[in-house]
Amino acid sequence: MSTGRAASRMGPAELMQAAAMARRFYLEGKSKIQIADEFGVSRFKVARVLETALEHDLVRIEIRVPAELDAERSDALRAKYGLRHAVVAESPSASADPAESAETPADPENLGEVAADLLGELVTEGDVLGLAWGRSTIHMATALRGLPPCTVVQLTGVYDAGTADRGSVEAVRRAAEVAGGEAHPIYAPMLLPDSATAAALRHQTGIAAAFEYFDKVTVAAVSIGSWEPGISTVHDMLGTRERAHYASLGVAAEMSAHLFDAEGRRIGRDLGERCITVEAGRLRRVPEVVAIAGGRRKAAAIGAVLRSGLVTSLVTDTAAAEQLLADRRPVRRPALDRADPDES
Repeated sequence: MSTGRAASRMGPAELMQAAAMARRFYLEGKSKIQIADEFGVSRFKVARVLETALEHDLVRIEIRVPAELDAERSDALRAKYGLRHAVVAESPSASADPAESAETPADPENLGEVAADLLGELVTEGDVLGLAWGRSTIHMATALRGLPPCTVVQLTGVYDAGTADRGSVEAVRRAAEVAGGEAHPIYAPMLLPDSATAAALRHQTGIAAAFEYFDKVTVAAVSIGSWEPGISTVHDMLGTRERAHYASLGVAAEMSAHLFDAEGRRIGRDLGERCITVEAGRLRRVPEVVAIAGGRRKAAAIGAVLRSGLVTSLVTDTAAAEQLLADRRPVRRPALDRADPDES
């Protein structure tokens, strides 16, 4: 509390009464009724005095969050896209020259740490937590420090590419270890040569057991990729001709081996028949789906997936948030009712 210059216009008795009431209300947590009883006035009088205290700068209210989180952009994203939760973390390269943004890596590791904290809030005892492949989900699993007892299931096959080898399997095992629950990993590639091979693998005992948990998943964590090298798992697994084919269909984003155009409509569905992954329909029925993705290079892809209605919450960074908020296209806020743009 402070007595600013505007407060000097109040008489000393009025000033002292307002300060006392403000102290009771803001610092001591007393109700307006309790304050009214103490001072012998009506609760409406207390409300007017508290309002006057704010107008005259007698009381200053600050909303403070950790410096690495952006509360204003978080709330703006949540409102614009109809999300349950939106958490925007400061981009590590926020002060860098925008011309160099294309060279900065997508999905900074700090997003995994923020997502780990968010999962710690969202997951409750007895939940089934689903983890899809992605560098951000792997970072998140590494950063987990505590989870209520829950079962953890892998939602996609693995992407074998150097440092990513077995990353999703280890992420599932790590999360289950932290939670003290069962782990159901999937020991199979994400992308197979043809649909027949993929169908045969889905019927193998261990993989089939994991798939049986898909309808029980209550909280899921997924990653988002844009259609370019190093930023999309599926893009990097396909040959040149196939990449060009899906690009010609207008692919703007990839999530868990599902492809989307800029409006969030699913395209290239034949690809899903060759993949070991949770079906889009099942993912839409999961009560809480948290997407973890950031960076300017992924902003358009994130926007496309948000329009799909498949995710309910987002962990991103200021670089992506700025572009998402600058996008003036109308948004139906699909995450509120999990609306499918294909059926609109």
